[in-house]
Amino acid sequence: MDVLRPALIRIGGRVYRKNLLHEQGYQQEDEEEGFYAGPGDCADEPCDAFVVEETEKGFQCRVEVPSPLYKYIIGKKGETKKRLETETRTSISIPKPGVEGEIVITGQQRSGVISARTRIDVLLDSFRKKQPFTHFLSFALNQPVIQEKFLQFKEEVLEKCSKDHGVSSSLFQNPAKLHLTLGTLVLLNEQEIQKARDLLQRCKEDFVDRIAGGKPLTVEVAGVEYMNDDPAMTDVLYAKVRMKDGSDKLQVIADQLVERFVASGLMLKEWDRVKLHATVMNTLFRKDPSAEERNNTMTGKSSFKERESFNGRNILKLFENFCFGEAQLDSVLLSQRFSSDPSGYYATSGRLAFS
Repeated sequence: MDVLRPALIRIGGRVYRKNLLHEQGYQQEDEEEGFYAGPGDCADEPCDAFVVEETEKGFQCRVEVPSPLYKYIIGKKGETKKRLETETRTSISIPKPGVEGEIVITGQQRSGVISARTRIDVLLDSFRKKQPFTHFLSFALNQPVIQEKFLQFKEEVLEKCSKDHGVSSSLFQNPAKLHLTLGTLVLLNEQEIQKARDLLQRCKEDFVDRIAGGKPLTVEVAGVEYMNDDPAMTDVLYAKVRMKDGSDKLQVIADQLVERFVASGLMLKEWDRVKLHATVMNTLFRKDPSAEERNNTMTGKSSFKERESFNGRNILKLFENFCFGEAQLDSVLLSQRFSSDPSGYYATSGRLAFS
């Protein structure tokens, strides 16, 4: 990286220079990404876009931070916190590990408090992107008819294509967890989960009720397609989903939901449009039946460094138009990763009902 022309990043309307601080990081992190905001970095709005209170002893700023992220502000042996305090001439108070609360920044100079806050914001943004996703917005596709047809699909694929490279029963989705993923989220405490719930309800009032008309969306699940560019080396095979009436209601709702969640900071933007698909085979399932594919490649770290692909040519040829049936989509779910409810589907942390 050219130190005279460092990369710029934008967070919450503010622009920061990004510098790489070479030091031993926390929990096998070899590099800690450090940032600072200079006088020319805030092009669109003032750097003090957050509340800084004046106190008897100087100035104070509070910032809500999920407890799992405290360690990134503290650093190994407290080094990151000490450096922030020294360079900004502030005192940073952090709750005890596992205790949800606010980080409090105090200092005699308002500019120092602002500097510490902006650095903490950017550090948190950087490390949040490295967290594995915890929740995702989904449409459940585990209705009995769809599950029955999916099991028929699995049986016929194994009967006709089991000799093809890599094809085995371990690749198939759990029928109780068939779904459409709209986007993934990193929600690290109950407060962030509640923010996602509240946003779902605002979306319902703002546009979902108008588009859906207060009725479930009837979709057809038919045909299969692969994710990558070589069917002989397939990682993910998915069923295609479309509105039965030929409208784009499902796509519009999905796109607008993701747009709102990205704008709120609860979700990272990856694609211009949501790719509506229902995974039926995934090489991740080979090693971990509970795995879910990451739609957002920027969030979290891959569970497996190598994925053994399978030859999907015959499957695509023989089942190109396989019909999995119709489904009534009556709600968008805030689903919890690595969980199950009594039906076998993912546990629900929030719901946007169409009716």
